[in-house]
Amino acid sequence: MDKLRALQYFVAAADGGSLSGAARAFDVSVPAVAKLVGALERELGVALFDRTTHGLTLTARGQTYLESCRPLLERLVEVDRAVAEDGDRPSGTLVVGAPPLLARTVLVPALTEFHERYPELRIELRPSDRLNVGPAEAQGHDAIVALGWPGDVDLVRRPLARSRLLVCATPDYWRRHGVPTRPVEMGAHRCLLVRASEGTLLDLWRYRRGEEVEEVALRGRFVSESRDLVLAGVLQGQGVGRFADLSIWPHLEDGSLQPVLLDWEPTDAPPFSVLYRREARIAPRVDAFVGFLVELFARIEAACISRFGARPATQRPDWYAQRGGKASAAMGRGPGSAAGR
Repeated sequence: MDKLRALQYFVAAADGGSLSGAARAFDVSVPAVAKLVGALERELGVALFDRTTHGLTLTARGQTYLESCRPLLERLVEVDRAVAEDGDRPSGTLVVGAPPLLARTVLVPALTEFHERYPELRIELRPSDRLNVGPAEAQGHDAIVALGWPGDVDLVRRPLARSRLLVCATPDYWRRHGVPTRPVEMGAHRCLLVRASEGTLLDLWRYRRGEEVEEVALRGRFVSESRDLVLAGVLQGQGVGRFADLSIWPHLEDGSLQPVLLDWEPTDAPPFSVLYRREARIAPRVDAFVGFLVELFARIEAACISRFGARPATQRPDWYAQRGGKASAAMGRGPGSAAGR
């Protein structure tokens, strides 16, 4: 028995609800499909289909077998595609999702170097700023660069870097309004806030210094789901924002943004990672891009560590899984937290 062809016929018959549908899909006769599917059932010792005059329906064991077979066949397609590519020179189109701010400040400037290494690879960059990446979004991308703690999704997660959340404004803003020395003093400043794409207002800033923990709930002078728009307002001197250091590294490097409260460590700084489907690991173009990202983020993280110190120990905050509302609803529930302590 041709086991591979039998599995292909079985999946096609299950999808189409008939042997004739599978026969049309593979341009073979119905008896040829029936012969291999029957041989597969005999080898397994179970009935995969209930056969009636109205067509085929999967048995309970047939449904279980289908759920196991489909990923194997999909992986085989990826293997065939990978073998067809030139292993030494990755080519084709790579669809990449990334937070817009990170894409603009870090990824796009780095593409010149990437294309010098891989001139036959084309990058299609799409905005992806969700806290939790779902299966549907993952299917539309070859790789997703994520800032945060990805949800329970069946993807490979490759850590890229740890971040530090920096409270920043322009040097002129600090000259005019004074530099805070404690996180609780931020309540007196003009703060520009981000609303997560899931709807939660990120108005809770929590910090630690030794045994001290301070958290402050802020009233946003300006709120947007776009970190890029919040950054634009901060760069124009409208107020104070809080950003992952790697995302705004060019503005820190040229001095257009000045961070404060560097002796306080944020307790909820999100990590950077790249996500991709398990079957995509064998595609040379994905390997090439992921390897490049690892190098790129390592360089920037090293520069940030040199400037701002070691990465603080952080964990997923209490508000992270909620949809809507305010992060400050979780105020006082963090480990060891005490507002203004």
